[in-house]
Order: sequence, then structure tokens, then C-alpha cells
Amino acid sequence: MLIGNGVSKVPKTIRFILFRIIRMLTLLIAICFISFLLMKNSPIDPIQAYIGADMLNVSPEQRQQIAEYWGLDKPVFVQFTNWGSAVLSGDLGTSMIYRRPVAEILGERFLNSIVLMLTAWVLSTIIGFILGVISAMKKGTWIDRVIKWYCFTLASTPTFWMGLLMLLVFSVWLGWFPIGLGVPAGVLAEDVTLMDRIKHLILPAITLSILGVANVALHTRQKLIDVLASEYILFARARGESGFLLFWRHGLRNIALPAITLQFAGFGELFGGAILAEQVFSYPGLGQATVDAGLRGDVPLLLGIVIFTTIFVFAGNLIADLIYYIVDPRTKESGTI
Repeated sequence: MLIGNGVSKVPKTIRFILFRIIRMLTLLIAICFISFLLMKNSPIDPIQAYIGADMLNVSPEQRQQIAEYWGLDKPVFVQFTNWGSAVLSGDLGTSMIYRRPVAEILGERFLNSIVLMLTAWVLSTIIGFILGVISAMKKGTWIDRVIKWYCFTLASTPTFWMGLLMLLVFSVWLGWFPIGLGVPAGVLAEDVTLMDRIKHLILPAITLSILGVANVALHTRQKLIDVLASEYILFARARGESGFLLFWRHGLRNIALPAITLQFAGFGELFGGAILAEQVFSYPGLGQATVDAGLRGDVPLLLGIVIFTTIFVFAGNLIADLIYYIVDPRTKESGTI
């Protein structure tokens, strides 16, 4: 009874966040364990990937020493337990392919990826919102049909194909932008300017943002159509309001929040698209590190990225849920979120 009373005294918002965190932790453990098992049962030999081209010159004794050094000679469950204990103490381990602490690699690569993803996130939100508003305000016209066709085409376009097309047109044919990488090739780190980084960022960011436009535009269009068909909009029209003034006074506040919430909930898709875009443009972010870790059997790095990206996607979904939970009183009453 005391426990029940104690729980009831906790504010609903705090309980909501705590339940979400507990779900995230259980999900994180399951994802890490499954990823660990998949890596251990993959045909990739981590020792061979670690040694590289000198594999023929390595004796069985040396191979055994390498396995003992990285703990690869122990049973799978023991390896996972040791890794989990180290993570709980704040140590994500050392990358086998980069020979550096995983935490350092994550910090360095995430900085590059977050700039790319945030740029694409903001651009897709703004462009998608504007297109959705125009399409809804011009419902049934040729403008609406063109925007819908554009969005449906983008929704079915693979990220890597769009990236290759952007490279072909703007880098190869027109020569406006560099053909990949995050900085100019052959330039020392201290000599790289901000404009150099921006020039290498533009094409990957535009590729990601173009593909992210479709969901926001179509969602905003439908929401605004529903708003324009409501009774209070009919009353506003009867008072003589129309056009942009009608949208500004009565439509904007009802559709801006759902569009932003949709973008927060799409963090998983954003990161997935970033992986493909970074591969196409050879952009040094988390996506490229994920592919390298998977193909070369770097378990500590891959699991570190799994933890990092799970928390990243969870944060986006939590923000989206909180926005609805706080703003929409119906979710508080029903407790459905």
C-alpha cells in the first residue's frame, strides 16, 4: 500500500520519463547482446582483420597471443560479460582496427555526423513544412499535384542512389563541389578552414535533407487540410479572413508542432540515411565507422556505436513523445503514450 501511495505521488511526467528510460535500458541490453552474437557468428575473422595483409607471416603461436590479448580465446558469454562489466565502469574498450579507445573515436566521429544530420534535419523540416503548406493551400491544383508527385518520388528513392546522382551532377559534371571526404585531401588538419569543411558538408547534407522532405511535406499537407476543414476555420472565413492571414492566425500553431514532432521521431531514419550518405561521400562520421567495424569484426567499436546510436534515437523518440504528452491533454488522461 505504501508503495502504491508512493508511486501515485510521483508526477505523471516523471513516471512517464522513468518508464521510457527503463524500456530503453532493457532494449539496449537486448540489442547489444544480439549484435554481439551476430558478430561472433559471422564469417569474419577479427584476428585476420586485425593483422591484415601480414596474416601469412603470423605463426599459430602469435595468433593465439593476439586472441588472448583481445580476450577472443574465451567463451562468448564470458566475453560479453567482461565487456558489459567494463561498460558499467565507464570503459567502452579499445577499437581493434583503429587501435584507439572507442570513446575517443565516438566523440570524434559523432561530431562530424551530428553536424551533417542536424543540417539535413533543419533543411528537411523547413523545406518540407513549406511544401506541405503550399500543397494544402493549393489543394486540387497543378501545384498540389506536382508537390505530391515530388514527395512520392522522393519517398521511394534510395539514399545511396540520390547521393551518387548528386555527385555525378554537381561534382563531376559541374565541378561545384568536391567529390567526397570531410576535408580536402592532402591538407594538414591545422590548415583546413571552416569554408573547406562547409564545402565538403553541402552535398551530403542536401542529399539527406532532400530525402527527408517527403514525410514532413505529406504529413503537414494532410494536417493542414484537416485544419482548414474544421468549424473554427469556417467561422474565420465567414469573418472575411482568407489566404496567408488565415493560415498565419489559425493554421500555423496547429501544424507546426506535429511537423517538428515527426522529425524528432524520425531520428532512426535520419541516422540510417546518414550511414549510406557517408559511405557514398566517404564522409568521416559514425556511419562510415559502423560499416568499417562490421566488415572488419571490430566488436568493441561496433557495440560502442550500437549504444551511442540507440541512446541518440531514443532521445529523439522521447522528445517527440514528451511534446505530445505535455501539449495534448488527451494523452495524459488516457496514458496511451
